[in-house]
Amino acid sequence: MHILAIDQGTTSSRAIVFDETGRAVAVAQREFPQHYPAAGWVEHDPEDIWTSTVACVREVLERAGDRVGAIGLTNQRETTVVWDRRTGKPLHNAIVWQDRRTAELCRGLRETGVEAEVTARSGLIVDPYFSATKAAWILDHVDGARLRAQQGDLCFGTVDSFLIWRMTGGRVHATDATNACRTALFNIRTQDWDDGLCEVFRVPRAMLPEVKDSAADFGTTDPEVFGTALPILGVAGDQQAAAMGQACFEPGTIKSTYGTGCFVILNTGDTPLFSQNRLLTTVCWRLKGVPTYAVEGSIFVSGAAVQWLRDKLGLVRSAAETEALAASLPDNRGVYLVPAFTGLGAPHWVPEARGALSGLTRDTGRAEIVRATLEAVAYQTRDLFEAMAQDGMRPQTLRVDGGMAVNGWLMQFLADTLDVPVDRPAVTETTALGAAFLAGLQAGVFADLADVARRWRLDARFTPAMAADTRRRNLEGWDKAVGRVASSR
Repeated sequence: MHILAIDQGTTSSRAIVFDETGRAVAVAQREFPQHYPAAGWVEHDPEDIWTSTVACVREVLERAGDRVGAIGLTNQRETTVVWDRRTGKPLHNAIVWQDRRTAELCRGLRETGVEAEVTARSGLIVDPYFSATKAAWILDHVDGARLRAQQGDLCFGTVDSFLIWRMTGGRVHATDATNACRTALFNIRTQDWDDGLCEVFRVPRAMLPEVKDSAADFGTTDPEVFGTALPILGVAGDQQAAAMGQACFEPGTIKSTYGTGCFVILNTGDTPLFSQNRLLTTVCWRLKGVPTYAVEGSIFVSGAAVQWLRDKLGLVRSAAETEALAASLPDNRGVYLVPAFTGLGAPHWVPEARGALSGLTRDTGRAEIVRATLEAVAYQTRDLFEAMAQDGMRPQTLRVDGGMAVNGWLMQFLADTLDVPVDRPAVTETTALGAAFLAGLQAGVFADLADVARRWRLDARFTPAMAADTRRRNLEGWDKAVGRVASSR
């Protein structure tokens, strides 16, 4: 049996059909518009998310035929949709995880002293990144929305919930534990919505979806949607799905995904560990009612910075050009980009910060700026590793995936910067693969996690080769650059 993985991301929707070995046999992708209605605001039209997803699925199903037996779904996390329970029509554009509009609201909440309790229950901090304040903003800014929510007439959901609702013809309003735990409304200890958190963030519980395991029955698609009825058997937020696809099943194993942003997840097993250095405690996945936990560091901009080089500055025509440009220089010539376009994420958490390009001279050109953009990805990852080290966690190897992982120069620079080996798998689209694995576990295609782990294959290992003095100089320059950005708000 083949499995269809829907990977609904920040800038595009994709559908990939995998066979039982984890090999992709059909792929389709559609980009969709990004909307920036004000400084620091990022929105998607939920209908664009829906139509792009449907188009991709129909395309791969046409090529894969009747071999597909189940769907696994993975999605951009924290992005928030509120829709009418009767009509399925969104009340407002989706507010994207990168959006900073609720920074002032979050500051006010922190000043009341609630953050410690929010962290103890949800594993998260009070930040615009998470879904709760986004949902509250919609309820406060759409006429009549708050009353309708209290009466149970509205549905709240992250993108997975919205897609499940649409795919099942409005019969199922559900999410999984990995997405629920990114809302700041979910108690990671009790594994249920938390009435106290709902009260703090003013989000009525009546609008929240049912929380299921990551491998579970999420309903069957309406035949009119894709032309066939298929069971939805696996759901996970994109970063947890990537950890599943990377077979990070043992405590201490770690992966980093380089897509629009960069997200590092370290498996901590059956115990939630709380960082003293502003990392997040999250659910890695939940299987058969038992959660596995993780520590996570979230970087808001990595691949998005390359898009900026392409779309706003016109320095490259495609991301593929960046590798040769970076490799053409012997060093960064003192140029640093801090891509805080939507604030600084972990471990700094400065939502008001904005990007900066420093160290420019008359000799600075296209190659220097491109290289600084790639280097920033490695430096930000190093900041997360430093925070983990201060918490007593010192990974010995890093597994990488996502679109930027194909850049060999960047992966070598990452290994050099972190001073640990970096392993790139044969399948770098591990987010979609993880969703397929979850659906396959529920469908019985895979017996257990050990069976899944046997399907992971190494493509390349990047071993540190940089001199210690060079690494130290690079990082000193980065620390100064990011320090200026963090303190300039």
